Amino acid sequence: MEGANVGAAKTRPGRSKVSPRELAFRIAVPLLGACAMVAFWAVYVWQSEAPPYILPGPNVVIATIISDLPTLGLALWVTTKTTLLALLCAVIGGGSIALLLAQARWIEALFYPVTVTLQVTPIVAIAPLILIYLPTPQTAQLICAFVVAFFPIMLNTLQGLKSVERHYADLLRTYGASRWQAIRYLRIPSALPHFFSGLKISGGLALVGAVVGEFSVGQAGDNAGLAFRLLEAQSRLNTPRVFATLILLAVLGAVIFAATSFLSWLALRHWHESEITPKV
Repeated sequence: MEGANVGAAKTRPGRSKVSPRELAFRIAVPLLGACAMVAFWAVYVWQSEAPPYILPGPNVVIATIISDLPTLGLALWVTTKTTLLALLCAVIGGGSIALLLAQARWIEALFYPVTVTLQVTPIVAIAPLILIYLPTPQTAQLICAFVVAFFPIMLNTLQGLKSVERHYADLLRTYGASRWQAIRYLRIPSALPHFFSGLKISGGLALVGAVVGEFSVGQAGDNAGLAFRLLEAQSRLNTPRVFATLILLAVLGAVIFAATSFLSWLALRHWHESEITPKV
């Protein structure tokens, strides 16, 4: 249908390419901030002369990560796999439910209370129940992470689908567009910025849900995640390994956020203001 792609027809501000200097600035500033935090940590440990079992220094934590890499690396992979799979399920489920709820107000009124109830119920409280009704601990951990990550994607996508500008909808009706064409050419493009905002939030929440699931239903052996290794190290008063596990969890969360931000930039950089580099 000619002229149907209204989402692409929105006013597009001029796009400027990211210069190497600006790219280096974006990378250098966060690295400098992280280095400053590590330096402050090292100086504090040195000045206070705290023993490693109370507060290990960065050098001790790094040495622990290297020495325990076979164990911690396997645990990191287990947690990463659970987090990413839960996030993928949340994207599929949240996007599909948002499309369904956006079709009619009565559908939204029917299902919306259920989704809200799932979100406001503490995952720590329902994790043991999830373990009872599901066949394996791995599935229970996946469901815990999915439940936490699902709602932001669904809610943000639904808000985007409902935030279509009226004159664009009128234009599509003028061209005789069907309901599916309106969804494809108008509603989905309009919902993309909201969807990626929810995706950035859900990436971190999926990791939180995976950790909570491992705390509640985690298991030893090859299927043990980072949260189980953290509890194991804490019970043995192995503080350096506790810090090493926390560092790995923080790095994993930062990588997931960076990956979702990059996906947002790839999808929106040509036309949406949130990802267009402003001209100086």
